[in-house]
Amino acid sequence: MNLTRPLSMAQIVLSEEDIAAAVAVLRSGALREGPECAAFEKEFAAATGAAHAVSCANGSAALHLVYHALLRPGDEILVPSFTFVATASMAALVGAKVVACDVDPVTFHLDLDDARRRLGPRARAIAPVHLYGNPCVHENYAAFAREHGLFLIYDAAQAHGAQCHGRDVGALGDAVCYSFYPSKNLFVGEGGIITTGDEELAQRLRLLRSHGQSGKYLHTVLGYNYRMTDVEAAIGRSQLRRLPAMLERRARNAQLLGEGLAGLAGLRLPTVTAGGSHAWHQYTIVVDPDAAGMDRDELARRLAARGVPSAVHYPRGVHQQPAFAALGPATLPCPVTETLASRVLSLPVHHGLTDEDVARIVAAVREVLAGR
Repeated sequence: MNLTRPLSMAQIVLSEEDIAAAVAVLRSGALREGPECAAFEKEFAAATGAAHAVSCANGSAALHLVYHALLRPGDEILVPSFTFVATASMAALVGAKVVACDVDPVTFHLDLDDARRRLGPRARAIAPVHLYGNPCVHENYAAFAREHGLFLIYDAAQAHGAQCHGRDVGALGDAVCYSFYPSKNLFVGEGGIITTGDEELAQRLRLLRSHGQSGKYLHTVLGYNYRMTDVEAAIGRSQLRRLPAMLERRARNAQLLGEGLAGLAGLRLPTVTAGGSHAWHQYTIVVDPDAAGMDRDELARRLAARGVPSAVHYPRGVHQQPAFAALGPATLPCPVTETLASRVLSLPVHHGLTDEDVARIVAAVREVLAGR
């Protein structure tokens, strides 16, 4: 294929508006957490419909702060095994016992039937993940959490702008944790935010992110240095204004990919949750090696030779990570996770792609699977 420009897995380019916002803060000399962070929190809360938003250093810090606030050593937390490790590791770092659950083979979301089988007497929380930007069905997880007296903590690191039955995912659950890492739909470099409807929890999170400081050199509780900077917040405010347009473009690209790849033997295309609005952080296919005539890794190699990048998110489950080998329930098999980890492949879908770019991706996949 004759590619006119290189393709990438993410659009990590700041707009002129983003740059101008950052430069204004740099010129002010007020670089640490300040008025830009406060404004970003207010605007992000409004955009999601949440009562409160608490900015922080990154998405892992967001999870760590929430887990620190809600869990105690020895508490059990149910997490999907098919996720980025931070969903689980941040809980382990506050002394919680991670219980890795298998996932649904179609949506890749935490399987509640499997979670019920693994539920222990010290279960305190459940942390579903809106994986790849596909929203979980909130009503199901909320009912499970109520039934078992659990905190419902969502990992929405990949789900900026995703909705479930007309409601933004940021307004659901006890707390929702976001990441603004460079590959995300909304990125500031490094940064994170937590949304919640609980004012008391929001206040505790603000204390924890800044050394537990309630006044000048007055430390009410032990805490961390997990503050966001005003430079990052200024970029976030600028990107938040453009997020709807970026999501629209991602949805367009996902639609074109779906239309172009439909019917190919050996490929299972993404499924959008019924009643949900997908944020399309990733467009992830599942490769059946027998039907496709090659495995996921061979498909990726052949696409790369044609100038089309791809990525694997994720090549192993939490229960397969060496760091969790001694954590008891986390080591139990998760067969769906293990199959997905060997078969998933993400194709470019970001908002920087044009219709022509997507057509090139589709043509490359079709060429490879046709043996050309």
